[in-house]
Amino acid sequence: MTKENSNQVIRQRLVSLDALRGFDMFFILAGGGGRLFHGLVEGTKSRFLTALLPQFDHGPWVTGYGIWGAGFTFWDIIMPLFLFCSGTSMPYSFSKFLKSGKTKKQLYIKVIRRTLLLFVLGMIKQGNLLLLDLGRLQIYCNTLQAIGVGYFLAAIIFINFNVRWQIIITSGLLLLYWALLALVPVPGKGAGVILPDSNLALYIDHLILGRFEDGLPYTWILSSMAFACTIMLGVFAGQLVRKNMSDKSKVLWLFGIGAGSLIAGLLWSPIFPIVKYIWSSSMVLYSGGWCFLLLGLFYLLVDMLGYKKWAFVFVVIGMNAITVYMGEKFFRFEHTANVLIGGLDKWLGPWSSFCHSLVVFGIIWTILYIMYKNRVFIKV
Repeated sequence: MTKENSNQVIRQRLVSLDALRGFDMFFILAGGGGRLFHGLVEGTKSRFLTALLPQFDHGPWVTGYGIWGAGFTFWDIIMPLFLFCSGTSMPYSFSKFLKSGKTKKQLYIKVIRRTLLLFVLGMIKQGNLLLLDLGRLQIYCNTLQAIGVGYFLAAIIFINFNVRWQIIITSGLLLLYWALLALVPVPGKGAGVILPDSNLALYIDHLILGRFEDGLPYTWILSSMAFACTIMLGVFAGQLVRKNMSDKSKVLWLFGIGAGSLIAGLLWSPIFPIVKYIWSSSMVLYSGGWCFLLLGLFYLLVDMLGYKKWAFVFVVIGMNAITVYMGEKFFRFEHTANVLIGGLDKWLGPWSSFCHSLVVFGIIWTILYIMYKNRVFIKV
């Protein structure tokens, strides 16, 4: 990890991307959007907000064909958006690295080092690495590891091929992943089976990871090629935003690609359902469409129209996304919030949960703001 103390860090970054990354992280940090919304529902007892609650949980596994877009909720966009933002920053960070006089060999070393570090952090976050108990160790089971492996594959594609070939290879990976799950038989089940407890991706995880799995229906090893495709969609967005064209054209392209990707994912879903658990190819396109649309919206508001004040709360989070993601593993901010306002619960009534979440968020954001003001940015 590195500590950056230069004012250049902020000026050279795409503010809308940091805001979008912060918006994404806001919903998963302690006291963030998810818990605040649940607390708001408890406090208001609003039927309208209650009807939106399913959007703040993962969608069900859709096994039927022809159910377009079903099984994918707002909550399901969080992980794809995290991967997408990682890809969007790659054209910026790689260009800056090479322009500083570093060689391509050094860039590869950086990519490998970052991949390994993300993998280890993922094991710390969710794989029980720090328990030092081999019986409870889970090797590949976390978003950071998905980013790490996807980032490694995407980096190879991005460094060695032009945009046309990047698109061809990404499309080929999506088609290959679909073909494998559709045509390669699962022992005892046959080919084309895509069920929570039976699919080729899950079978390969069982075969390779064995007792080091986390026991959930999420798949990782074969799905890595799909993780790389989500990151490549971000790479395409980053290359587009860096192009020498008007801001209006960039926004229109982002919205257009987003809409096209949504439609492509929906059209594919009757054949290859939109299932986040296995990171299906149709899910890559469908979630990628939303990611393009969100980036387009943030770019329009923040970088094109200059409305930056409203996004500042997210920028502070986005500039230290890894700190946000890993911090909750080591610190229990809920305990601090309970010490501060726990005595008010008897008066807060149904608003207790909302107020506790608000205080937790305030504590975390204040820490991140202090880091931001002192130009301390922890990154991998």
